[in-house]
Amino acid sequence: MNRMANRQLANGRKVKATRPSVIPRLKESPADRKKRARKILSGLKKLYPEATCALVHSDPLQLLIATVLSAQSTDVTVNKVTPVLFAKYPTAEALAAAPREEVERIIHSTGFFRQKAKSIQGACEKIVAEFGGQVPDTMEQLLTLRGVARKTANVVLGTAFGKNEGVVVDTHVGRLATRLALTSNSKDAKDAVKIEQDLMPLFPQPEWTFLGHALIWHGRRVCYARKPNCPGCLLAKHCPSAGAFD
Repeated sequence: MNRMANRQLANGRKVKATRPSVIPRLKESPADRKKRARKILSGLKKLYPEATCALVHSDPLQLLIATVLSAQSTDVTVNKVTPVLFAKYPTAEALAAAPREEVERIIHSTGFFRQKAKSIQGACEKIVAEFGGQVPDTMEQLLTLRGVARKTANVVLGTAFGKNEGVVVDTHVGRLATRLALTSNSKDAKDAVKIEQDLMPLFPQPEWTFLGHALIWHGRRVCYARKPNCPGCLLAKHCPSAGAFD
């Protein structure tokens, strides 16, 4: 029985049983984990052969900006905002020179709009000043842009430039990597850096971009945050957490 089931509050009421935030690690050898990871990859390819980035874009700059805007927001919201933003300011030069308050007004619905506006315009200023108005295509250069961390750089490199430098780890990927016991060094599902470090050796490098997209799709369609559809999950036989949710 879940230890939380019988825990009493100070006033004598019982607390409803809850799930732990971190699934216990699966005890298996590195070789066995790698074999299981390959089976998971095979399953993802069957489920989502065309998995790709949900952020609508037509060039690397649009993808970069959209990814910055997607932080603490939804792709649906971002995809409503970016057509307006890019129609008015189609280049890095135009975005860098745009009135800050106008950029904030357009992206307001994505949340944290003031900070995002600063990041977008700061990144565009550097793109214009140091990269000839073109989004750079290396991890080292992308990380020098304001508002760009490794997740955003991985999205741009993998999707816009076809370069598999790493695995995108967002909330969905972090959750699934934890539930699937594909991470052994992370402290929880939000430890993106260590989760990425654990995932990369398990999968072939040419598949890293696809892996991120496919896990995101699976997280949105099957392995939900609160109540995953384990009975309907084709990856359940490779998942130590399958059936463990209330």
